[in-house]
Amino acid sequence: MESGQIHMIDVTQKKETERQAVAKGRLQMKPATLELIRKGKLVKGDVLAVAKTAGIMAAKDTHRLIPLCHPLQLTHIAVEFNLPEGGNSVEVTASARGVGKTGFEIEALVAVSVSALTIYDMCKSVDKSMTIGDIRLIRKSGGKSGLYLAD
Repeated sequence: MESGQIHMIDVTQKKETERQAVAKGRLQMKPATLELIRKGKLVKGDVLAVAKTAGIMAAKDTHRLIPLCHPLQLTHIAVEFNLPEGGNSVEVTASARGVGKTGFEIEALVAVSVSALTIYDMCKSVDKSMTIGDIRLIRKSGGKSGLYLAD
């Protein structure tokens, strides 16, 4: 392959199977910022409701955001948040499911990423020091490679 050339993988001959992927990520922030999220006291409104909506919408548009991703028919996407008591982080988990010829890993990872970015956007007026990290695939099932579980 010559340098600079790109190719979308041909999945024509692959069998459709039920597939699922789960991804996680984390936003570190000041404890006071987390408390504002918990109490719903941020100027822009309900941070977690907006972040959940953004993550779901992004998962549905993954093929428009990541150039070589196939457009997939999601049958379910979920975004959940965990705000540990006494902590200074928001944990984001997204799961994507459907029947297809290729996996839903990128859709789950995009949902986590966009949800985290939305939280950052909604909280940046009170905490510009937030960091987003630990975005990773936790689990995937279906397809020829079968089950993957992260350590």
